[in-house]
Amino acid sequence: MEQEIRIPLDGETHLGTLGLPAQSCGLVLFAHGSGSSRLSTRNRFVADYLRREGVATLLFDLLTEVEDHTYETRFDIDLLTHRLRGATHWIRQQPAAHGLSLGYFGASTGAAAALRAAAEPGSDIRAVVSRGGRPDMAMTALPNVTAPTLLIVGGHDDVVIQLNRQAYAALRAEKELSIVPGATHLFEEPGTLEEVARQAAAWFTRHLRQAGP
Repeated sequence: MEQEIRIPLDGETHLGTLGLPAQSCGLVLFAHGSGSSRLSTRNRFVADYLRREGVATLLFDLLTEVEDHTYETRFDIDLLTHRLRGATHWIRQQPAAHGLSLGYFGASTGAAAALRAAAEPGSDIRAVVSRGGRPDMAMTALPNVTAPTLLIVGGHDDVVIQLNRQAYAALRAEKELSIVPGATHLFEEPGTLEEVARQAAAWFTRHLRQAGP
């Protein structure tokens, strides 16, 4: 079941889509990349897959419409992290999420925000997955991440592979770097996004179930 929701953040209303399977082992908040939104077809594809595997999902707009038209704001990792933490606090207050362990799925710059948010003191995020992410933009925070972290990168995304290898070395939590053969940055090649979704679902179901309510 999916429902459209409104999340109050910094005095503005941010639209979101909450997807709840009949039985959930946890809930994953999606942090989209620059120039994207809650309507990202790739994130929605992954979210659909997660729900079929028993993981609830929340996709929402990190930025307002005005902010999204400002280049600098799109890459303001501090702001994106702040919004993600705000949405995390909000969803915890909702009855639908009661007792559910939380995870983050971040794409591109959204991955940096997810890792920064997961690294904050007192964070109880149980798992993080990055798709074609820029974890290097959160490099100083990476040693403080305690959540098991999966970095997924396309095999033909050479520059981002190197950036993710550097980030992988900085992480101290349980971690895995997965390179999907034949995939470019956006995982547009046949079967590659399905592989991202499969790996993400396995990671989240494993770690969110282990955490328990």
